[in-house]
Amino acid sequence: MRVDIWSDLVCPWCYLGKRRFERAVAEVGADVEVVHHSFQLDPSFPRGTSRPTREVLSEKYGRTLEEADAMEAQMEQRAAADGLEYHLDGVHMGNTVDGHRLVHLAAKHGLADAVVDRFYRAHFTERKSLFDRDSLVELAAEAGLDAAEARAVLESDAYEAEVAADGEEARALGATGVPFFVIDRRFGVAGAQTPEVFAQVLRRVSDGAAG
Repeated sequence: MRVDIWSDLVCPWCYLGKRRFERAVAEVGADVEVVHHSFQLDPSFPRGTSRPTREVLSEKYGRTLEEADAMEAQMEQRAAADGLEYHLDGVHMGNTVDGHRLVHLAAKHGLADAVVDRFYRAHFTERKSLFDRDSLVELAAEAGLDAAEARAVLESDAYEAEVAADGEEARALGATGVPFFVIDRRFGVAGAQTPEVFAQVLRRVSDGAAG
C-alpha cells in the first residue's frame, strides 16, 4: 500500500501526524510504502535567514508574544502525549526549501524517512537550524546521506523543480495545509488525525484490496 505524505519540516503538526500515522500502521500491521512530498508553509522567507517562531505566530494570528508562547506550550503538551519531546522556546522559522531538496536526494537512496525524522528531531527537540546549509549537511549525514553529495546538491539548483512540483500537486489535490496524506492513491486524510482515524482508513483500504 502506497501512502503519500505532504509536510513541512518546521510544521509541529506534521511531526505529530507522522508519529500518529506510524502508530496506526503498527497497529494494523499494514505493509506500507511511504513517499514523502515537500510543502512549504511560507516560501516567502529569504533563504539563509530565520526569525523566532513566537514572533511569526504572533503576527500570523494577531496574538501577543505571551499568547504565542502559550500556544507553543500547548503544542509541547500535545506532542508529549504522543511520546514526542518538543522544546519550542527559542525555536526559529525560516525557508525550508533546502531541507526539502535534501529529502528528495535522500529518496534516491532510500533514506527519505530517516532524513525527515532527523530534521524533525533536530528542529523540534534539539533546536538545531534547518536554515543553515552547514547544519543541514551535518544532520543529513547523521541520517545516512553522503555529506559531500548533500553539500553539492545545496550548492546547485538540484531538486528545486521537484519541490515546486510537490507543492503544485498538493494544491491540485485540494490540500490547503499539512500534514496531508493520500492513502493508496484514493483516500485523502488532512491533518494530524488520531491513530484510530488513520487505522480505520488503513483497514478500509486493506479490506478493499483483499476483496
